[in-house]
Amino acid sequence: MAANFGTVNHLLPPTYKRMVSAWLEEDCPSFDYGGFVVGEEVQEARLLGKSPGMLAGVPFFDEVFRQLDCTVEWHIQEGEAFTPVKHCATVRGPIRKILLGERVALNTLARCSGIATKTSSLLRLLRSHSPNPPILAGTRKTTPGFRVPEKYAMLVGGADPHRHDLSSMTMLKDNHIWACSSQSSAKADNAPHPISTAVRTAKAAGGFAVKVEVECQSETEAIEAIHAGADVVMLDNFSGEELQETARSLKERFSLGKSQGGGDGDGNGVEDGAEVEKEEKREFLIEVSGGLTEENVGGYVCEWVDVISTSSIHQGVNHVDFSLKVVYQ
Repeated sequence: MAANFGTVNHLLPPTYKRMVSAWLEEDCPSFDYGGFVVGEEVQEARLLGKSPGMLAGVPFFDEVFRQLDCTVEWHIQEGEAFTPVKHCATVRGPIRKILLGERVALNTLARCSGIATKTSSLLRLLRSHSPNPPILAGTRKTTPGFRVPEKYAMLVGGADPHRHDLSSMTMLKDNHIWACSSQSSAKADNAPHPISTAVRTAKAAGGFAVKVEVECQSETEAIEAIHAGADVVMLDNFSGEELQETARSLKERFSLGKSQGGGDGDGNGVEDGAEVEKEEKREFLIEVSGGLTEENVGGYVCEWVDVISTSSIHQGVNHVDFSLKVVYQ
């Protein structure tokens, strides 16, 4: 996980500060009537964690108040779990500006912390099934306009954020393949498989720097994708024994020296007349996705699966409850 090698907030692009400005503008597009009531006196407020969770979203919380000329003193570290009621931070500054940033800062922190908490929980569950489980990754099913904070929270929780956008990796899903299939159906009967066409076209467009992943509905499709040069094959909505058997079969089929037909790669142990099919060694990752829950996660963990991706760590997660209380003077 990224946090083991450095400070996660160093990954953030400079554009996140403009994002925070837009949030503040959305919440106060004209006059701040409530702020007018309380005035400019310098006061402090305590950030209280009111439900158990893992703290995430600190850079966004800090930037909200930095833009409002306030300071934030943290009493726990980002990525640290806490139990309620926890005094997490103290905000100091003109009271109207503390209240101006309050809701934007709390909403962001609650969402990010909820994602990190869910991510960390699922990661612990994976590790309970294996000391070296597959990589846990999120998905691109993020909230429009809020992708950076949500991906950031996945990192804090210990997951791989997966691709950030359409430009960072080519993922060929069923609709891409079906579209290629309908185009090739009008061509000659000997036209290449639509998966092969899609992968080679994607490779030509993205070049060596952009990985290509193919969503596969069967082992046959996965084999076609690997032959075409896919870097990652996603076994979509496989489950239980079928998933593990398919992943094992693919890894063994394309491992150096492995063969099909009952032999050991040197022709030994093969019945007379049986044909041994040897496959050229291929480097690829197997990702599984679809239908993952805390109840069935154990069935996804095996030595042949490299990545488990799920939107459950960032879609529909419970937020961590925070409040900001002005200290009575």
